[in-house]
Amino acid sequence: MTETAPSAPHFVTVGADARRIAVRTTPGGDGRPGVLWCGGFLSDMLGTKAVELAAWGAAHDRRVVRFDYSGHGESEGAFIEGTISRWAEDALAVFDRETAGPQIVVGSSMGGWIALLLARALAARGDASRLAGLVLIAPAPDFTEELVWKAMTPEIRAEVMAKGVWYRASDYGEPQPFTRALIEDGRSNLVLGAPFAVGCPVRILQGVADDTVPWQHAMKLVSCLAEDDVVVTLVKDGDHRLSRPEDIARILAAVEQIG
Repeated sequence: MTETAPSAPHFVTVGADARRIAVRTTPGGDGRPGVLWCGGFLSDMLGTKAVELAAWGAAHDRRVVRFDYSGHGESEGAFIEGTISRWAEDALAVFDRETAGPQIVVGSSMGGWIALLLARALAARGDASRLAGLVLIAPAPDFTEELVWKAMTPEIRAEVMAKGVWYRASDYGEPQPFTRALIEDGRSNLVLGAPFAVGCPVRILQGVADDTVPWQHAMKLVSCLAEDDVVVTLVKDGDHRLSRPEDIARILAAVEQIG
């Protein structure tokens, strides 16, 4: 579902270029952790999962903050100028300005990568206690390298390097642009390959029928989170979206289980 008549967002200004990032907040104050939504590549905060999460927050007096990365949805900027570093900067700015106290970060697809980078940034400055938990839906850490660059033919790689961009056909709308800047910046943000700790409970929901982010990719992440409390739910008939009512119920149950 999407919101039929969403209220207007407010904006926070981020980065040296002063880009305006659109934010919507569902008020709540029952003393339990707030929730921050981090969406996926080319997704926005009016998609099914984000809207259902906000509706759950309204029904349970839980504060839910959702936003659009620069170049996405209602935020300013051109999508083609986006990089993982830029979108992670957006997420950290929203976290800092729009949340207080412990938070459960819910990251979908690329948002799972952004959530992990947010955890890394908070730990680096001594704020790891601000994370109550992570709920990762079909998480796609390192996807620019592992799922895009490594899957490209030599001809496509040459096109990316020469022209600066390649457009991939998508089942979710317009062709998706993958830029040289996105690929090269992604390499400076890789998180897989060596053990690391986020220091909070992690709940992962992954569709076995996902043809965008294979379930084996989620298991690579699990192997890196050796020190954390990690629970993986594999949905046998689940696709990449995981937006069916039964999938939404699993996502909300994971949030409630953490806090």
